[in-house]
Amino acid sequence: MDKIKVGISSCLLGNKVRYDGGHQQDRYITDTLGQCFDWLPVCPEVEYGLGAPREAMRLEGDPESPRLVTIHTNVDHTEGMRAWARKRLRDLEQEGLRGFIFKSRSPSSGMRGVTVHASPGMPGGESPGIFADAFMKYFPHVPVIDDSLLHDPHLRENFIERIFTLSRSPRPGCLSPLFP
Repeated sequence: MDKIKVGISSCLLGNKVRYDGGHQQDRYITDTLGQCFDWLPVCPEVEYGLGAPREAMRLEGDPESPRLVTIHTNVDHTEGMRAWARKRLRDLEQEGLRGFIFKSRSPSSGMRGVTVHASPGMPGGESPGIFADAFMKYFPHVPVIDDSLLHDPHLRENFIERIFTLSRSPRPGCLSPLFP
């Protein structure tokens, strides 16, 4: 049985790509969903050229068009990340992704609710992360979810059904372990 290809924030698979050199492995994703899905990991910061570990970043400025800035040295990576994202999205177009699981609250990969700081230390609103925003605009019909929403049974079921609908190929025996 062929697995359905789904993009995922690399740290959720246990890859040590986070700013602190760690990961955010989610066993439900790797052990349960991994039975049906073939993962295509993406880490915007590492693929863009920043190492792990690296200086933490956050979104700053206008929530409608936030800047991606390092916390201590104030290096602005916005334009570089956007240029990288445009190229990466064209590459991902060739992969036939049927869904994407983002890392919640990440300034690059958070699909919703990422804090945007209006001034140092002061929250000013919320926005998607730079890469997640670009992905959702480039692939408006590809189902997306973040790791925090994935643990809501109704949202998880909707996400998985949308993936199967998009792929138009039911996977017998694959659904039962996905809906514990």
